[in-house]
Amino acid sequence: MTAAPPPSPGESAPGAAPSAGSASAPALEASGIVKAFPGVLANDHVDFELRTGEIHALLGENGAGKSTLMNILAGLYRPDEGEIRLDGRSVAFRSPRDAIEAGLGMVHQHFTLVPSQTVTENILLGLAQPRFLLDARRSEAEVARLAAEFGLRVHPRAKVWQLSVGEQQRVEILKLLYRGARILILDEPTAVLAPQETEELFRTLKAMTSAGRSVVFISHKLNEVVAIADRITVMRRGRVTAEGQPAAGVTKRDLARLMVGRDLFGLYEKTPFAPGAVLLAATDVEAESDRGLPALRGVSLEVRAGEVVGIAAVAGNGQTELAEVVTGLRRCNGSIRIGGEVVSNKPPRDAIRAGVAHVPEDRTGVGSAPNLSVSDNLIMKRFKEPPVSRGWLIDDGRTRTLAEELKEDYAIAAPSVDTRVRLLSGGNLQRLILAREIETAPSLMVAVQPTRGLDVGAIETVHRLLLERRDKGAGILLISEDLDEILALADRIDVMYEGRIVGSFDAATADVHEIGLLMTGGGADEDAAAAADEGPEGVDLGPVAGPDPEPVPGPDPGPDPGPEPS
Repeated sequence: MTAAPPPSPGESAPGAAPSAGSASAPALEASGIVKAFPGVLANDHVDFELRTGEIHALLGENGAGKSTLMNILAGLYRPDEGEIRLDGRSVAFRSPRDAIEAGLGMVHQHFTLVPSQTVTENILLGLAQPRFLLDARRSEAEVARLAAEFGLRVHPRAKVWQLSVGEQQRVEILKLLYRGARILILDEPTAVLAPQETEELFRTLKAMTSAGRSVVFISHKLNEVVAIADRITVMRRGRVTAEGQPAAGVTKRDLARLMVGRDLFGLYEKTPFAPGAVLLAATDVEAESDRGLPALRGVSLEVRAGEVVGIAAVAGNGQTELAEVVTGLRRCNGSIRIGGEVVSNKPPRDAIRAGVAHVPEDRTGVGSAPNLSVSDNLIMKRFKEPPVSRGWLIDDGRTRTLAEELKEDYAIAAPSVDTRVRLLSGGNLQRLILAREIETAPSLMVAVQPTRGLDVGAIETVHRLLLERRDKGAGILLISEDLDEILALADRIDVMYEGRIVGSFDAATADVHEIGLLMTGGGADEDAAAAADEGPEGVDLGPVAGPDPEPVPGPDPGPDPGPEPS
């Protein structure tokens, strides 16, 4: 199938379903879907129905089969068995292009945008028309009108590298709407959004469904699912455990039980805050990003024994560089002391000797050696110490015994301790990293995005382990883009924006909306806002026909970290 010229912005693709008034008519049906991979039955006779004008949430643990099902619906995979119907017509997609031409598209968690191109250029990329000559002003005006219709505030002429993560997501949605998509699949759409950005996204989704479009909403955030969804389907181990259940009256506890088969909430209570001595003291720290741009601008903070300090920030605001300077992975100016010992600009081994444990954002590239075994990864920080070390040699017997004990204690699901780490799921890999780091009895833990991409069961395990370590007197620097996670775990919250600490809060009395406002630059001075209006290097982006454009924000989103392990 070849791509047709896009319909007028806001117009549905040919064969579009009627408006939301006929919400009982299925826009999309999947019946008896079966998909198997070597050794894994990912989808076992799965049924799924999406009605016109509804938001249908799809839940499940990692490995439950929901991503496989959505990839089949979006044309990335072909089912081994089963049937897909759009508006009652049987369809068979050979590629994502076929699905998009039929009016169905997917926004993946990791975006597929070209940073050096403008918003409009990214939206037009891959279309059959225009073939040779591009009327830039006309295309920009069309994008602006479509963005205004659905509340997707973004400047059509802005370069993608200038945009915040939330705005890049809007561009991905606009790409599908411009192509006439009437069914949108959103994979973890709020994973890296601030509260205000999440609220804006929800308003956009409501506007789309009011206009007769349908949305599949995949998320691990149960409170958001309850708030936004009309109906909910839950999958577990490749099968549907609850199909099309109305969201009204459903609780988070109900959903968690359907996902993992047991109760999760309330198993570990957070004890009162009892801080001790200062373990981490960072003073006037400055550092550059990988691009040579300022990433940290005079950051000062403290972490005490027995407390969790949460760093709340949208991606690209210096929080990753902060973790790296504390753990010795990045050079900096300023002072970093751990337990009174200066560790700034010293190698990671000095931080380890000072009692620092690191749970990095990149589990495969930084946190583990994927081609080594579970056993080898578990002893990485202890191979020079007894009982693992015996002089110049490693005691294989004792190493295996230790690895098997940790595998059992931390519920690492692997066939054996000889299994290559690259074969583990994201949740099990994170359990392995936590086991290795916690068993060294650190005084300070630096945990970066510790639950990103994990299912609700794995999230509960990670949270419990971090709080247990805090209750044993460790200090924890928790860096997360999930504000709910920070509010649940932290005792104090520091907000970062453009490499600076712009606000500090007691977690018990923190105002979520105030934090969210600071995370998105709401606390920045008017001069900074005016500078942002000018776009890159002070160049005015100029007016665009149609609605008033949004100013281009400041933070550099940085490079795409790549897909998380599943």
